[in-house]
Amino acid sequence: MMMKAVVIRVPGAPGVLTLEDRPIPGSRPGWVRIRVRAFGLNRSELFTRQGHSPNVSFPRILGIEAVGEVDDDPSGRFARGDTVATAMGSMGRAFDGGYAEYTSVPVGQVMKLRTRLSWAELGALPEMVQTANGALTRALRIAAGESLLIRGGTTSVGLTAAGLAKAAGLTVAATTRNPDRAGLLKDAGADQVVIDDGQIAGQVRELVPGGVNKVLELVGTTTLKDSLRATAEGGIVAMTGMVGNAWSFDSFSPMEAIPTAVSLTTYAGDADDFMATPLQDFIDAVEAGRATIPSGPVFPLDRIVEAHETMESNRAGGKIVVVT
Repeated sequence: MMMKAVVIRVPGAPGVLTLEDRPIPGSRPGWVRIRVRAFGLNRSELFTRQGHSPNVSFPRILGIEAVGEVDDDPSGRFARGDTVATAMGSMGRAFDGGYAEYTSVPVGQVMKLRTRLSWAELGALPEMVQTANGALTRALRIAAGESLLIRGGTTSVGLTAAGLAKAAGLTVAATTRNPDRAGLLKDAGADQVVIDDGQIAGQVRELVPGGVNKVLELVGTTTLKDSLRATAEGGIVAMTGMVGNAWSFDSFSPMEAIPTAVSLTTYAGDADDFMATPLQDFIDAVEAGRATIPSGPVFPLDRIVEAHETMESNRAGGKIVVVT
């Protein structure tokens, strides 16, 4: 039995992703085979496609998340046809991931869901909600009454985090380089919008005297030092994204870059973090009208190159989803 899958054989530009016929994964004890119905695109997959992910060998089927229906589970934990989501746990890196009509993943990273959402809507959620929730609760340890700055607010994770943080009782400021997107940020839950020219620490401290309590840094090293300067004593900055396309500094002096008594941490998440994500609660909130999905373009599998081009150019305006 064969399936359609997106295969990368050498790193490079979006055009290195090719649609091929590949064997459907076989039944395997301890693993669940999923008929993939949709998957979201993630910056880490762009990073891997460009050849920057260590220990990833090619050829490979990328994709760190997927939603769909259980096709085979030797353990009996799931029934055939169950609606499920999976994410992380070396998907698309150590083993083939979600850019295919079928994927096989360890049973311990599969979550059963109840939902009336479409596959395109559901496909936007697993990694996006995991990252936003995990960064806020595990890395930043947010609490009601605190102030939060989301650097890179118009990313799908940023928009999701704004809604989660507002619901948790925080005052939220979010950044964008484009003034036309201020309304998008306000609709997502931001109380204040900061137009980002790369140096906003002074502006943030005018809005929040003394600086913000917490910063979710989604742009990366290009703005990290400025985000640290915008943070109050005792605050926390969590580097979580890299839409600025830079993970590392050419040089970094911690004594110069990190203000006294400001903490710097990171959040990436793994399969255990995904399984601890209250994804069902978020789905229920969406269906009840209490939360929204920051949806972006939806592509069919055979337009994966265009989907990656859209992600790389930062013109999505929400979570990019591919349906199979």
